[in-house]
Amino acid sequence: MSTATITPAALTTWKIDPAHSAAEFKVKHMMISNVRGKFSGLSGLLSLNEADLTASSVEASIDVATISTGDPQRDGHLKSADFFDTEKFPTFTFKSVAVHQDAPGEVAVTGELTMHGVTRTATFAVEGPSAPAKDPWGNIRVGLSATAKINRKDFGLTWNSALETGGVLVGEEVTITLDVQFIKA
Repeated sequence: MSTATITPAALTTWKIDPAHSAAEFKVKHMMISNVRGKFSGLSGLLSLNEADLTASSVEASIDVATISTGDPQRDGHLKSADFFDTEKFPTFTFKSVAVHQDAPGEVAVTGELTMHGVTRTATFAVEGPSAPAKDPWGNIRVGLSATAKINRKDFGLTWNSALETGGVLVGEEVTITLDVQFIKA
């Protein structure tokens, strides 16, 4: 009887490329349409096990002051103590605790999302990672997209205004979408 030796797949480390990555959100405004916003200033690391994605992990941070909704007055309000309070809470962070793969192409990453000083569990549905590719400068890159829905009130983001016609100015459910490119470290 012989015993086969199993060699563990190597973990590779990848750094977020902030110039080719985006963190966006959308939330209902006046209960009639979505308002979208985005953040630049993403940073973080992916520890990738291509042979077994469930052995991978990710940590990321977003500079909240980089928010842009296309309206400077709204951006200022979102940075204020009514919402994100960027002076007191300058970053959002995410640290994965589990990666699940139910089928090829169906990956879910669960982790601790911290915003506005509150940490809650969030799960992102992930497309990718893409196959590694070499860029024109010799760097190896992978990309992925991820989406999650959260309730902003769970993070202490409770400001709102009642509408004269009923309902509220800002919805509670927020959809977060990430499109991220990583460079092999």
